[in-house]
Amino acid sequence: MRLVESDDVRLAVFEEGDPGDPTIVLVHGYPDTHRVWDEVSERLRDRFHVVRYDVRGAGASTAPRHTGDYAFHRLAADLAAVLDAIGKPRVHLVGHDWGSLQGWDAVSRPGIRDRIASFTSFGGPGLAQARHFMRHGRRRDVLAQAVRSWYIGAFRLPVLPELAWSTFMPRVLERSMRRDEGLEPRPGHPADTLRSDARNGLHLYRSNMGGHPSGDVPDHVAVPVQLIEATRDPFVGPALLASLGEGVPRFWHRKIAAGHWVQRSHPDVIARMIAEFATHADGGAPTRSLRGARVEEGRKAFDGQLVVITGAGSGIGRATARAFAAHGAEVVCADLDREAAARTADGIAKDFGGTAHAVRVDVADTTQMEDFARNIRTEYGVPDIVVNNAGIAVSGPFLDHSVDDWRRTLDVNLWGVIHGCRLFAAQMVERGEGGHIINIASLAAFVPSRLLPAYSTSKAAVKMLSDCLRAELAGQGIGVSVICPGFVSTPIAHNATYVGPDMRDSAEQGLARRGYPPERVAAHILRAVHRDQAVVPVNAEGKIGYALSRISPGALRRFARVTGVTRNPPFAR
Repeated sequence: MRLVESDDVRLAVFEEGDPGDPTIVLVHGYPDTHRVWDEVSERLRDRFHVVRYDVRGAGASTAPRHTGDYAFHRLAADLAAVLDAIGKPRVHLVGHDWGSLQGWDAVSRPGIRDRIASFTSFGGPGLAQARHFMRHGRRRDVLAQAVRSWYIGAFRLPVLPELAWSTFMPRVLERSMRRDEGLEPRPGHPADTLRSDARNGLHLYRSNMGGHPSGDVPDHVAVPVQLIEATRDPFVGPALLASLGEGVPRFWHRKIAAGHWVQRSHPDVIARMIAEFATHADGGAPTRSLRGARVEEGRKAFDGQLVVITGAGSGIGRATARAFAAHGAEVVCADLDREAAARTADGIAKDFGGTAHAVRVDVADTTQMEDFARNIRTEYGVPDIVVNNAGIAVSGPFLDHSVDDWRRTLDVNLWGVIHGCRLFAAQMVERGEGGHIINIASLAAFVPSRLLPAYSTSKAAVKMLSDCLRAELAGQGIGVSVICPGFVSTPIAHNATYVGPDMRDSAEQGLARRGYPPERVAAHILRAVHRDQAVVPVNAEGKIGYALSRISPGALRRFARVTGVTRNPPFAR
């Protein structure tokens, strides 16, 4: 530690790593000290020169005497003094909570902004941006944010906040950290100086929150900005955060399913995000996650995102691959038939000018799927969206199904989905930036059929698997949707295996007459990702069947007794 003089205070500055490496300056929030960054600093110091300091009135830094001494221009002078002391012409600035508010002020302030190579913000908006949002945002969003920001008014009251921090508030803070974020106190956080830090820091609110905005819109920010949105932060709402990119030409918006102290609960992810952005700002190639996080006018809905689709050689898989590609995604088209997958990928390149890759994989083969997932990560990165679509059908009475018929159906339809979910969900969780898994089931998942016992069983299992997985992965910011189409005009009837009576011709004719194209199912899939829908029945029979399965399952069982004896097997999807 060394003490740096800044006007009326002395700032405690802490440095780690090689001073010859690029410098990252970490600025803490309220009522923290530099120790809140311990875990992140530990992960960055081997590659960067990491600088932390206690802001005025916190930790080992001294406190000024008057409320006005906590105004933004004083905080900016402190940052400038730290930059002078470390002797670096340009640094990468990272701010959390009040440190983020200070950062937003710094990147628009003459004399400092030219010394900042990039700015990473989380846990707090710029004050000018927040005021602009509260004045011009949608009424319901503004009201929601006002409720989240109740404490600002409370902290500006005289005497009472000081009394609270001197008595019960430290215990309340520790309990909320345990309950809401699963964080246990550790040496340095909360700091031993918490009571005095919190009392001193109240002047941040009293000095800066009571004035009027100097302008109607936020100042132009030329510095590249990375916004990390902790989706479970109770203090800053998503609508306010989404508005922060206004006036920032180089703006990246990334999300993580975490609470307010995300640098403690997810230090690996935060350190990686900071390092990736600093490296990119210094001229390095952007990672896939950064490309997908770039916010620009005219961007398509899935620009920069990687989508992996099994069974992409035909039918719903092919239509879904083309739909994602048309909306900007890079697509991996996987299929047991390598040539069919290549035709889908070539069509994407030709028709949309998009990027698509063709891969052969047998989803029923555990080893192949493990190699497939590993190769995808190595060659293209962690996928943002995975569509487990590959499927087969065996049609005929239960007593005519052989053990091999059952095994093959479950291996492809169920185990293929299990493999896709297991392998790619693990990658998404490790990356820490969320994602989405789409599992293709069927109307047959909830409507029984005399002629599709193995197929229906596998699809019902896929639906239940999806429901279970959705519950487990929700805390990781990963959505799981199960799509349940009714009758769709795809090659499934032609490619099916028939045991007992051969009804191939009538089944194919029935699906053709239905005239429901797979492109319409693909549209439902894209909508499910956008809206994070759990169960999506598709087309009229899919919706009616799903409703009846919930309202009157007995009616469906009776219906199954009298249908499908000699006529078309009820292929869904």
